[in-house]
Amino acid sequence: MADVKKIATRESYGNALKELADSYPNLVVLDADLAAATKTGVFKKEYPDRHIDCGIAECNMMGIAAGLATTGKIPFVSSFAMFASGRAFEQVRNSVGYPKLNVKIGATHAGISVGEDGATHQCCEDLALMRTIPGMVVMNPSDDVEAKAAVKAALDHEGPVYIRFGRLAVPVINDKPDYKFELGKGVVLREGKDVTLIATGLEVSETLDAAEKLAGDGIEAKVINIHTIKPLDEELVIAAAKETGKVVTIEEHSVIGGLGSAVCDCLSANAPTKVLKIGVNDVYGESGPAAELIKKYGLDGEGIYAKVKEFMA
Repeated sequence: MADVKKIATRESYGNALKELADSYPNLVVLDADLAAATKTGVFKKEYPDRHIDCGIAECNMMGIAAGLATTGKIPFVSSFAMFASGRAFEQVRNSVGYPKLNVKIGATHAGISVGEDGATHQCCEDLALMRTIPGMVVMNPSDDVEAKAAVKAALDHEGPVYIRFGRLAVPVINDKPDYKFELGKGVVLREGKDVTLIATGLEVSETLDAAEKLAGDGIEAKVINIHTIKPLDEELVIAAAKETGKVVTIEEHSVIGGLGSAVCDCLSANAPTKVLKIGVNDVYGESGPAAELIKKYGLDGEGIYAKVKEFMA
């Protein structure tokens, strides 16, 4: 995919906020001294009166966002995933989730693709944490097009939303005239009868690469992009599992509590199916170039291909 345009979804996040600002006059953006990194600085430059830098005080920032939401504003709270979902979990749970306030959390720098920032900043637990909060919508877009669509969908949704964005530039795969984003609906990117590959976030493009390799071995894989992990598109997941009989989930997140767990919860209750979960296997990340880490942890196309081949055998 060397010739494919690549954009980091954190860039898409900042650009989407700026592009949508005029259409949503109640949109305000909060940051925790990270506007340059989260890319909300592009919004700040155009709309300085609608941007609040709360300093390095993420828990307080969530409280401010909650207060703004009670006045009719639509606050987008921005920080690294580690801080937005981890450090401020109690405030998200009690100040945003419990009263069902219209707060949107834009969490950047998620997963091991944060790279050289190392294990302390490589949050592979955020999807699991946010899934546990009642009423919280959880999204993990796969590319620039989908990230912008997710921001728009979050603005149109009444209630708390968590969106995960990445630091690493990823291929733009949804730049198509017929592309349609629908909250809570998965997207079938490739048909296949032998196994279903369900991916989210930056792993979607890697999974498509793996599916191409599998096809060369005579294994036809159905590929599904799940951009909304909660609510999960259970109807699509169940139908695909019944069609192929085997399911593999792929995520740049712990195999505990994320997409794989959501899919297994769904299938164990509705259509018991053999499932392989590919992700971060109950370990911390480490410092290193993002692409090399993705490869080392078996989350690149080649790694996914090898694990699916073994699973099918």
